[in-house]
Amino acid sequence: MSAMQRWLSGLSGRRVGTDTAGNIYFESRRDFLNYGRKRRWVVYAGAAEATVVPPEWHAWLHHTLDSPLDATRRLPWMKPHMPNMTGTAQAYRPAGSDLAGGKRAPTAGDYEAWTPGS
Repeated sequence: MSAMQRWLSGLSGRRVGTDTAGNIYFESRRDFLNYGRKRRWVVYAGAAEATVVPPEWHAWLHHTLDSPLDATRRLPWMKPHMPNMTGTAQAYRPAGSDLAGGKRAPTAGDYEAWTPGS
């Protein structure tokens, strides 16, 4: 994000908080286009990648909550953030995927491919 965008965000909006990744969250000072609610946005610390917004801030950005959730309250099943790996060498490739070798484990009653005229 450019320095100009950060500066304009500070002028047109009220800074609400920062997450663990360093992203800064803003809310407009006035109602947005008379919709009855304020506009909310994020200024990313690094590359503009939507998957780096943690769940506690995602709900606030989408007006699900009036205030962001407490980030310090972590439950045992909550995992740390992992970036979106789609399109990279680290992307998930299940067994049988063409990108993972294309060989899958045989199953009982394995299918027989259809051929025309059979």
